[in-house]
Amino acid sequence: MKNHLLEICYLIGSVTFIIGLKMMGNAKTARKGNLIGAFGMTLAILGTIFLHDNNVPTLIYVLIFTAIAIGTIIGWMTAVKVQMTKMPELVSIFNGMGGACAALISLIEIDHMLHMNPLAMAAMVLTGGQGAIIGSLIAIFAGLIIGSVSFSGSIIAFLKLNGTMNKPVRLPYYNIINTVIMFGLFVFAGYMIYSGNVSMPLMYILFAAALIYGVMFVLPIGGADMPVVISLLNSFTGLAAACGGFLYDNKVMLTGGILVGSAGTLLTLVMCKAMNRPLSNVIFGAFGSSTAAGSGADLKGTIKDIQVSDLAVLMNYSKKVVIVPGYGLAVAQAQHIIKELEDLLEERGVEVKYAIHPVAGRMPGHMNVLLAESNVSYDKLVEMEEINPEFEQTDVVLVVGANDVVNPAAKTDPSSPIYGMPILEVDKAKHIIVNKRSMNAGYAGIDNLLFYDPKCSMFFGDAKKALTELVAELKTMD
Repeated sequence: MKNHLLEICYLIGSVTFIIGLKMMGNAKTARKGNLIGAFGMTLAILGTIFLHDNNVPTLIYVLIFTAIAIGTIIGWMTAVKVQMTKMPELVSIFNGMGGACAALISLIEIDHMLHMNPLAMAAMVLTGGQGAIIGSLIAIFAGLIIGSVSFSGSIIAFLKLNGTMNKPVRLPYYNIINTVIMFGLFVFAGYMIYSGNVSMPLMYILFAAALIYGVMFVLPIGGADMPVVISLLNSFTGLAAACGGFLYDNKVMLTGGILVGSAGTLLTLVMCKAMNRPLSNVIFGAFGSSTAAGSGADLKGTIKDIQVSDLAVLMNYSKKVVIVPGYGLAVAQAQHIIKELEDLLEERGVEVKYAIHPVAGRMPGHMNVLLAESNVSYDKLVEMEEINPEFEQTDVVLVVGANDVVNPAAKTDPSSPIYGMPILEVDKAKHIIVNKRSMNAGYAGIDNLLFYDPKCSMFFGDAKKALTELVAELKTMD
């Protein structure tokens, strides 16, 4: 009876994951979808604890719920306190913890297999054959390698995102070194499975080697590619979880892992397409690691700035304004004031839209979530392919904290590291206003040709402070 109830719990959990993921594709239903997915996960966890066949001592229940309580408190407090600018780091850490769990499960389960008594092992062979043991070993080894790579790689990604490791480290022949380590991992694992020479010391060696590869995998990659790397590592964690689902014959674990793995993989490919670069170039190219020749460092030109009063007049008499949000908007926590600016302009009959680049910010969907926090209508968030044809009819483009995604060098300078990357073609607008705190290069580490465009004016200052002054100036024009 318990087994049937447990399977029903797993089925409900799997369905809620699918429904929740579908609902998260729309900003209006994303919150509800998240709650539905969380409900399914809670049901699956409680079902596993209380409907499992084995008789579990009371002490084990106490330990389980104590661990759940500690994890819940830490996770809740961290998620509540984290700033929007730190969300990519939080996602990276949470993703790493998932990979670590998958790796630890593999270590625990191989230890169980090694200490399984002969009768239990014989029963396993009789019921599933030798293939069952080999299948279990494959799932264990795959979970260990993929989970370990995801864990250590996510930690390095976290350190890069928060600025602790803000420069890529490129060892001599690092591509060859990484490739050798990667193939070495699979050869070593294959040898143990094929020969049956499995022991805990060898497993710990494999575990350590996988951790090292995770570090080596992410270490050389430039900061501008971190959104892609996070998505890729997220897919790794999903695959590692799916291996656990195969190992335990756990339907909900398998479904969740497959959904995370496939979604992460698709998102990675979408972002690579948005940057017009193959995934291999992201992994091996270290985009953004240096200021290559032709990146704009030797540009000769002048820039001009604009005063808040002049900008207020310009926007007040515009018919169409497009706002391009970037990481600087998130750093300044200016999403609420940008919404106030939108409302103020619309009261004056100005059409306002937001241009969203697929890799703007520090993680996929960063700008969408940031603007949704200030109740910006999802209909006003226009993707790159749709908004680019509209720039020629746009009176004013206001770029707030974005840099590389509006750099014309991607179209005009073959020597630029970002050449070929699709960008928001803001240079076609009648007037371009760029809000930045300074003339420092963007995340890719290269100068921006846009700043030298005769139609471009710089609106220097912290985004929140500058936009607050702009809103105040507009209000005086009533």
